[in-house]
Amino acid sequence: MAGNGDNDPNRLDNAARAGWLYYVAGDTQDTIARKLGISRQAAQRLVSLAMSERLIKIRIDHPIARCMDLSQHLIDRFGLSDCIVVPSDPDATSSLAGVALAGAAELERYLKSDQPRIIAMGTGRTMRACVGQVMPMKRPQHRIVSMLGNMNSDGSATPYNVVVRLAEHVNARHFPMPLALLAKSPEEKGLMHTQEPVRNTLDLVRQADVTFVGIGGIGEDAPLAVDGFLLGDELRSVIDGGGIGEITAWIYDCNGRLIEGPFNDRVAGAPLEVDPANPVIAIAVGENKVPAILGAIRGKLINGLITNEATAESLLDPNNQSGVPG
Repeated sequence: MAGNGDNDPNRLDNAARAGWLYYVAGDTQDTIARKLGISRQAAQRLVSLAMSERLIKIRIDHPIARCMDLSQHLIDRFGLSDCIVVPSDPDATSSLAGVALAGAAELERYLKSDQPRIIAMGTGRTMRACVGQVMPMKRPQHRIVSMLGNMNSDGSATPYNVVVRLAEHVNARHFPMPLALLAKSPEEKGLMHTQEPVRNTLDLVRQADVTFVGIGGIGEDAPLAVDGFLLGDELRSVIDGGGIGEITAWIYDCNGRLIEGPFNDRVAGAPLEVDPANPVIAIAVGENKVPAILGAIRGKLINGLITNEATAESLLDPNNQSGVPG
């Protein structure tokens, strides 16, 4: 297959082929150049292009001992049903790359089931990164359902809703929550929840075989604040009331108890379940999220966790564990 490297009009196809030959077949760049009929320099550029365009996704199957130890310590310490700890990048301990791959692998484990499954999904940057790593497949027997509204108050779609993206990726049925994230009032929320499509979606969330969520902190740089849902006096009121974290927009305190007040009263999505019978797996990293993760654990809002080494070590630090059940 002759070509002129980066100037080839089919360069992404060529890059994918070169990437496969290099990372899967184990060919050298000289061998790739010969097979593709290009120069060694062009082969090198194609392999680099395959990585920069995310055509190649690498997963390491070897269990790293330190990560395995941390995972077991978290399970034993907090009574989690399952925990996955991935290596941290020393220069970017809050990087989503590793946990996104681990979350995708766990999600794929459920998707590969031949038995029909209901998979409930939160939203946000972490969930979007995770779904972006899921391998394409055809799983029409499954139903993928959103836990919260997929619209902003002005009717525009939120950029971090993942249900449609995942469903298209795996050819499954999907059930987006046909609501704004926040109602204007508790009364409006009550009316919304009487609509048949909303009732059906909420019922599916309650029946979910597994739920995947992100965890956000509460503060000026919190996702709810950055995205314009929690601002000014309302943000300060939530913080003064003890708000420390949020899952699918539901704000809770350091013990995982929902904060009473006008914000949570207007959250239109599916309510959080305490001590859920089926897996509720949180995917979260970062020192700034440690209090929120611990609050979710204390309140038994989650029973599974995917995180990285640095976050796991902070979660296990005795200085951070006041009030955590032993």
